[in-house]
Amino acid sequence: MIDVVLPCLDEAEALPWVLQRMPAGYRPIVVDNGSTDGSDRVAAEHGALVVREPLRGFGAACHAGLLAASAEIVCFMDADASLDPRQLPLVTGPVAAGTSDLVLGRRVAEAGAWPAHARLGNAVLARGLRRRAGVPVHDLGPMRACRRMALLDLELADRRFGYPLEMVLRAAAAGWRVAEVAVRYLPRAGRSKVTGTVRGTLRAVADMRAVMAAHAHGQRTTIPA
Repeated sequence: MIDVVLPCLDEAEALPWVLQRMPAGYRPIVVDNGSTDGSDRVAAEHGALVVREPLRGFGAACHAGLLAASAEIVCFMDADASLDPRQLPLVTGPVAAGTSDLVLGRRVAEAGAWPAHARLGNAVLARGLRRRAGVPVHDLGPMRACRRMALLDLELADRRFGYPLEMVLRAAAAGWRVAEVAVRYLPRAGRSKVTGTVRGTLRAVADMRAVMAAHAHGQRTTIPA
């Protein structure tokens, strides 16, 4: 079994499609982060393990799912139908085979799936990651896989949008083999809380820049939700 952590905030519209396409042997863990649209009920009805995380923040939801997981390999992906769960084996395969320790899904976007401001912000952060940490990635992809206990040992501290970046930075510092594979990126269901607005994207970039700066000075991030 492989556990799949899906941080969730008001994704009732997208969850049926996402959960119905979960491959055999992959257990979805939907972490409800304060939804008001019945996302938790929809997730339970479609067979997901539902975890409730009252502390608001993308990183808080991701970490709650990690703590609830029990499989040797754990994945993370968005719950908004922008990523196809049927492509999860692409990111878990190298981890299971022992050729990589952390695999990120490099998004290949369909028309309308990735707003220009969000794509630019991601490119800037990825370039900084390559320069400062020497990690050969071009996308801080939200679909990713690694071994659960090894990730817990990294003791990630960020609980906002910097969590995915901190994961890569700490993995690189620990000597992990980091790789990326191409995955499809689809127009999401509903409007994104982050990439759907310039303000949301700037907030995410600010959180990640804080993580990058803290890492450069050898500090742990303690950004509250």
